[in-house]
Amino acid sequence: MSIPESVRNTDAVSSPPAGSGRRPGLILAFLCIAGFMTFLDVSIVNVALPTIEDKLDISATQLPYVVTTYGMLLGGFLLLCGRLADTYGRRLMLQTGLTLFALSSLLGGLAQESVQLIVARGLQGLGAAFLATSALSLLTSSFPEGPERTRALGVWGALSGLASVAGVTLGGLLTDGPGWRWIFFINVPIGLLGALLAPSVVSESRAARRSSSFDLAGAVALTAGLVLLIFSLGQTVDDSDPPVGRIAAGFIVSALLLVAFLLIERRTREPLITLSIFRRPSLRAANLAAVLLLGNVVTLFFFASLFMQQVLDYSPLRTGLAYVPLAVIVAVGAGIAAQLVTRMPAKLVLLVGLLLTVGGMLLLRRAPVDASYPVDLLPAFLATGLGLGLSFVPIQVVAFTGVREHESGLAAGLINTSQEVGGAIGLAVAATYAFRNLAELTDRAHGVPELVHQARADVFHDAFLVGVIFVVAAFLITLVLLPLTRPGDAPDPAAR
Repeated sequence: MSIPESVRNTDAVSSPPAGSGRRPGLILAFLCIAGFMTFLDVSIVNVALPTIEDKLDISATQLPYVVTTYGMLLGGFLLLCGRLADTYGRRLMLQTGLTLFALSSLLGGLAQESVQLIVARGLQGLGAAFLATSALSLLTSSFPEGPERTRALGVWGALSGLASVAGVTLGGLLTDGPGWRWIFFINVPIGLLGALLAPSVVSESRAARRSSSFDLAGAVALTAGLVLLIFSLGQTVDDSDPPVGRIAAGFIVSALLLVAFLLIERRTREPLITLSIFRRPSLRAANLAAVLLLGNVVTLFFFASLFMQQVLDYSPLRTGLAYVPLAVIVAVGAGIAAQLVTRMPAKLVLLVGLLLTVGGMLLLRRAPVDASYPVDLLPAFLATGLGLGLSFVPIQVVAFTGVREHESGLAAGLINTSQEVGGAIGLAVAATYAFRNLAELTDRAHGVPELVHQARADVFHDAFLVGVIFVVAAFLITLVLLPLTRPGDAPDPAAR
């Protein structure tokens, strides 16, 4: 992501906050909390979705847009926001992101119909793009390369993974407590307070060489292409049965926009992505694996939340609490992985994590319509959670393997973009496949509660199968494409 040139350039302009020395623990905690908010909001709405569907009258096939719009705007604008941070200052962009995130959360909490909510989610995603970009680049520029930065990135990776799980738990508590609108309102004081406190915690930094131009055309082409792709996928299962020609046109225009993005990046003087960075095997494999793994993660939480509430008749609170063991085991797995990656090849840790995730997803796919939590769901959640915890950290670490100092900001932006875009596209693909027979299955049920539950279970089982395929593909990519490098090994020749 053309992020921080100060992360890429040791001559970057930086000034300490007034009256403070270097406080690495406080800096790490503050930046991780800021980043945690962006990852949390990818999943926090999931448990509230059945309630939102009922209160705002959103159809089941359109419900994924509440999740994917956030991820698309976040992933699509990460790269441009990184370039803006280079020029105007990372701390300033962090404050901008926190403020926009807080105000758009307020708009979401006040939404009275589906369009308002989806627009608010898009604005949240844009604020999160400023936030995640500046927070991660400030983190990498605050900690020198070596064990200290590896540990900091390990904490960041662990929290980014934990946030996805914590989001669904917190979402359930808030939805069954003060109400679903509080999953948005809770961000308002945190975001505004963070924006006010930022100058006293982190130093301002910007590139020594300011960019004279911004690749706005590239950012718009990328985001528009991805959003149109998501929309077109959703149209294939739309209840209103849109014309085939319109759907086909959407896919064609989406493809043209994404091709245009690549052409723009090759020709513009200040590209968002220097395409030559993909020659680095570790970075290439890590980003592909991240796209697929996060596609599974977002699919898991979206459909597991619906499964528990619409098939097993769990309340939002019970659904949120059902995720607590998953949240705990993700944290445990991430802690184990953070230690292992300093002693053995990250590839091996990642492969084990992906295998455990596949096993957990297969167990979840077999959960019956009358599933018992201790027998059917808990083992699936524990296996999946441990696998995810073991996977998040090594993906973050290998994404920076072989990357030169002046490219670390770009690498940070790419892995964030891969995660957010992967989550949004993964959910869109899973929803498209799972909902393909929804109308037919519902008609066959004839309103009989047992048959309705079975129809919904069949839909959600199909979604879990897509999640399994995502993780298997990530495992194969890791096995075949990711080099086996040990901690402390020299970067691969392609990085030079």
